[in-house]
Amino acid sequence: MTRGLEYLSYEDRLRELGLFSLEKRRLQTDLIAAFQYLKGAYRSYISFDGEGLFTRVCSDRTRGNGSKLKEGRFRLDIRKKFFTMRVVRHWNRFPREVVAAPSLAVFKARLEGALSNLV
Repeated sequence: MTRGLEYLSYEDRLRELGLFSLEKRRLQTDLIAAFQYLKGAYRSYISFDGEGLFTRVCSDRTRGNGSKLKEGRFRLDIRKKFFTMRVVRHWNRFPREVVAAPSLAVFKARLEGALSNLV
């Protein structure tokens, strides 16, 4: 525990230290993994081409980012907690600058800015 912060609530301590909550840090890690996957960083580790994990939506819409992902439909509620389902909803909400980052370092910086805007 950092001295002087014992009396503060969890949210106030995080704000004072400039950190995200555990939920946002988990989301950030998932989104970084999804970015690496979509950019082809895991091709040598996966035996298949990776086509089945995420489905890209081809769209000419000018609103939002250009690389939207499609959410699968499942009858079981347990699949709502899968990695692909957790990531897709947030990925589609990000602006084009975040998802079209040229490198991982740029993506991380832009992602941090986008996540800081989330409530």
